[in-house]
Amino acid sequence: MSLPTKHLLHQGRVIASLGQTALSAAMQRFRGVATSAPTTPGPAIEATIPPLSPDLVRDYVRHVGGDPGAYRGEVPPHLFPQWGFPLAAQTLRGVPYPLMKVMNGGCRLEVNGRLPLAEPLRVSANLESIDDNGRRAVLHQRVVTGTDDQADRVIGHLYAIVPLGGGKDDNKQNGARPAKPRVPDDARELAYWRIPADAGLAFAMLTGDFNPIHWVRPYARASGFKSTILHGFATMARAYEGLTRGLYAGDAHRIRVLDVKFTRPLALPARVGLYVRDREVYVGDAAGGPAYLTGSFEA
Repeated sequence: MSLPTKHLLHQGRVIASLGQTALSAAMQRFRGVATSAPTTPGPAIEATIPPLSPDLVRDYVRHVGGDPGAYRGEVPPHLFPQWGFPLAAQTLRGVPYPLMKVMNGGCRLEVNGRLPLAEPLRVSANLESIDDNGRRAVLHQRVVTGTDDQADRVIGHLYAIVPLGGGKDDNKQNGARPAKPRVPDDARELAYWRIPADAGLAFAMLTGDFNPIHWVRPYARASGFKSTILHGFATMARAYEGLTRGLYAGDAHRIRVLDVKFTRPLALPARVGLYVRDREVYVGDAAGGPAYLTGSFEA
C-alpha cells in the first residue's frame, strides 16, 4: 500500500494540537515547570466531531491489518486517538511536569457500543489522576466517545509516563534491575507481521500523530533510538485486529476490553509476532523473546 498522503487533509486538528503541545513544552524551558499539581479528576473538555471520511477509515483499517468489510458503516474503536488526542492534549495544560519527556505507557480500551460512521461523535476528555512516586509520574487521561443516544460507546484510558529521575530506587541500590517483559515460552502465535520502515509515516498520515520519532530517522536516533519507532497505538490496533482475525473469525465486535502496556520501543522496519496465552496478549520477536506490548483482553 502506498503512503496515504491524501488523508493529510483530515488531520488539521491533531497536527494543531501536537504543535500546541510542543509550544507549551518549549515555553516550559523559559518559564519553568509549574510547581503545583492540578486537582484531579479534572474538568471535562468536550467537542463534537463531524463524521469521518469513509476513505480514511477504510485505509486505516487496511493499514493495521483489519478487514474494512467488518466495519461497514462503522468506525473502529481503536481509531479513537485520531479525534481524542486534541482534547487529551488540552487536559495536560498546567501540569507540573516537563512535557518534552512524556512517553506513551499504555492504554485501556473499553468498547460498550458501535461508533456510527455517518453521524457526529460526541467526545469528552479529562485528566483522571496523577501518580507521582518521585521517579516517574503517570498521568491518567480518560477519553469518552459516543453519540446523542449513548454517551459512552468507547472509553479510552491513556497512561502518559514522565520520567523524573529522582526518589529512591531500591532495586538499583541492591544491584538488581527489574526484569524486562518477555513473551511467555508457552504463548501461541496468532499472526506474524513484516512492518516496513515507512509504517510510522503512514500511521501518522492516517491519524495525524506526526511526532518525528516515528518517521524522521535522524530525529529518532538523536532521541536515543536506533531507528524510527512504531506508534504504540499502531501496535495496539494491529493487536486488536490480529485477535479479531485469529480468535474470532473476523468478528470485529467480539472484543470488549483491550488493556495494554507499551514495554519497549519497536524499531522499524520490524518482523514481530502476535501471541496469546489464555486472555493475555503479547507482541514480540518470538515466544520466549522480548515483548514490545503486553496486556490482556476480554470478549
